[in-house]
Amino acid sequence: MAASANAFEEAGMTSSVKSGYAPVNGLKLYYELHGTGEPLILLHGGLGSIEMLAELLPAFSRTRRVIAVDLQGHGRTGDTDRPITCEALGDDIAALIKTLGIAKADVMGYSLGAGTGLQITIRHPEAVRKLVVVSTVFKRDGWYPEILTAMAQLGPAVAEQLKQSPLYQTYSRIAPNPANWPVLVTKMGDLLRRDFDWGKDIVAIKAPTLLVFGDADSIRPEHVVEFFELLGGGKKDGGWDGSGISNARLAILPGLTHYNIVSSPALAPTVLSFLDAPMAGAK
Repeated sequence: MAASANAFEEAGMTSSVKSGYAPVNGLKLYYELHGTGEPLILLHGGLGSIEMLAELLPAFSRTRRVIAVDLQGHGRTGDTDRPITCEALGDDIAALIKTLGIAKADVMGYSLGAGTGLQITIRHPEAVRKLVVVSTVFKRDGWYPEILTAMAQLGPAVAEQLKQSPLYQTYSRIAPNPANWPVLVTKMGDLLRRDFDWGKDIVAIKAPTLLVFGDADSIRPEHVVEFFELLGGGKKDGGWDGSGISNARLAILPGLTHYNIVSSPALAPTVLSFLDAPMAGAK
């Protein structure tokens, strides 16, 4: 194991990919560096790892320096006694950005990673140039009721059932302590049972933000619209010259769910067109 962010090792799969462990907030935070160019932080969903976003990495790393991270207790990053919260995860990534000597980065997260990206932007706005939020909510009741019911059941019994899933198969292969799986699932249950509403914080976000959802996502459509409006979007006609367009963007990808959106070939070009566009004025 590397002892600091400056000590890398070749990842093995590809000679151009390097990996390391950064000492951050009591964790040895695992990350990988893919490609060169402007920095893009890439954050996976709950119970996943960098592997969850593998289909996006080739497209992003062609033009960007992608920093893909395994969040606390996930993938190759070990756990601590600390609960898993989006606020703490956001602090971890902000500390990693600083450790890597990056002044400002684009941030893209999916599900849990999207909540983490929101908290980085809320708590450490100086670290974020543009934000991409894929398939998450800004308050708990944005999820459909049946999703909330399933989230509430996460615990040791569900952890045992999930041992038949690809999520566990990947975890058992790469985690520093695979026996910690029930702890991770239980901590995620604790996180997902917690009520929250970040609406007031969302209104204050200044970074240009892209929201991406599937049209068959786990999130209520009216919540998606409210999310977009809180960021300044959807307030008025954009105008023939685009002068009425805010610095928020909304993409609804057809025929996609919460579970397959990150493997869709439509996602990367949608995100890259947003990241590559000139910076809009502050809202």
